[in-house]
Amino acid sequence: MALPNTHLGATYIQKLLDGDTPKKLFFDGIGGISMNALAHISHLRGHIVSGYDRTPSPLTKKLEDMGVKIYYTSESAHAADIDALIYTVALGDDNPEYCFAGEHHIPRISRADYLGYLMSGYEKRIGISGTHGKSTTTGMVSQILTTAAVQPTVFNGAEMKQCGSVDIIGKDEYFVFEACEYMDSFLDFCPTTAVVLNIELDHVDYFSSLAQIRESFGKFMAITGRGGYAVINGDDPDCLSAAEAYEGHKVTFGVENPSCDFYAADIRSEHGRNRFHICHKGEILCEVALQIPGRHTVSDAVAAFCACYVNGIAPDVIAKGLEEYRGISRRMDFMGQSASGADVYSDYAHHPTELTGTLAGAGEMEYNKMLVVFQPHTFSRTHELFDDFVKALSGSPLDELVLCPIYPARETNIYGISSEKLSEAITASGKPCHVIDTFAEAAAYCNTCTGKGDMILVMGAGDIIHTAEILTEENT
Repeated sequence: MALPNTHLGATYIQKLLDGDTPKKLFFDGIGGISMNALAHISHLRGHIVSGYDRTPSPLTKKLEDMGVKIYYTSESAHAADIDALIYTVALGDDNPEYCFAGEHHIPRISRADYLGYLMSGYEKRIGISGTHGKSTTTGMVSQILTTAAVQPTVFNGAEMKQCGSVDIIGKDEYFVFEACEYMDSFLDFCPTTAVVLNIELDHVDYFSSLAQIRESFGKFMAITGRGGYAVINGDDPDCLSAAEAYEGHKVTFGVENPSCDFYAADIRSEHGRNRFHICHKGEILCEVALQIPGRHTVSDAVAAFCACYVNGIAPDVIAKGLEEYRGISRRMDFMGQSASGADVYSDYAHHPTELTGTLAGAGEMEYNKMLVVFQPHTFSRTHELFDDFVKALSGSPLDELVLCPIYPARETNIYGISSEKLSEAITASGKPCHVIDTFAEAAAYCNTCTGKGDMILVMGAGDIIHTAEILTEENT
């Protein structure tokens, strides 16, 4: 079970870190994308940063090259001489550093609480929330503001290709961040603009119902106050429902929906990449040409437009930023060619709606064959959304599907669910599907049944990326 979030608040944390001397801050789980970024900015602010993670990675190496001490074994002694411990809720409650800090009354601050403190000093704080599309839209807003030369500070949940990093440390006016709803983490943030891309049932190990999720998103929007903005997907009834009590400036966006305040119109697909107009009350504000594939990215782009427009960026600058945007890692990310000559892509999609959108976009890219390797993510999600997964995968344009075993993340399998059960249901629907247990075997199979002009698409939020790496390394 995940650790709880703290709710100390920005004022308390500010007082804790005030003083003439740098504070010694220990980041428990420093190799995680968000934790790594928090450690980075803390180091730049002059604090003495150290941390723990299970394994070395390019992210931890980047910090080590800056002089940050990182441990790869977990021991209570690491927390013996620190002023505060910042932790990820993904840790177990038996983590030695976390336990030591609690026993010795060293302040413990959850990742979300600390991020809320960091952003509080910025004038314009744009939080991107939603069940899907957060990292892509955060990257879009980041690129727009970079194009506008306002030097934003950005905390994303995935590496942005335009800068090769998950974070950008800029000036103090704009702070852009991905706002994850899991464990209600986003309620510790303080946006002045809250973007809600979509609302669906997910994280079923925490949220018991869609009604509970809607309530949480409503609370997130309310944080902006009466002077703030809520940018809401007007095509999503659950987003509109969550925003009913919102008292600030409400702005809706949509795709080919003139009832929304801002909407995409005249959408044309060119090999899976879309060109369209963004309109307001029938007036064309700009034309956008995206360089990333997928119909679902059009909605993300209109959301990014709205978030930047209400924060003072001109439509032509926004359009230029969106055209310059090159995407983020593991979102239809071209990895190279396999030994068989097929083009290999990787994608992070792990929810049925994400799968539907990504596979539809991939189907428009005009490959001869689409072979998909998918790793379901968490037992609870696979169990609760089983029928939706079957529908999304069996109804997609993929030609053949390989399933790898479910990635457990923080869970144990109390549901009796398996990739074999999912495969049986998909096969019964008429779509070719089977299970392969290891990444090496999956890669080998892909090479036996693909060739030049084909696509191999590796999907999932766990460690399935290794399959794509094996496929492309074999051809280097």
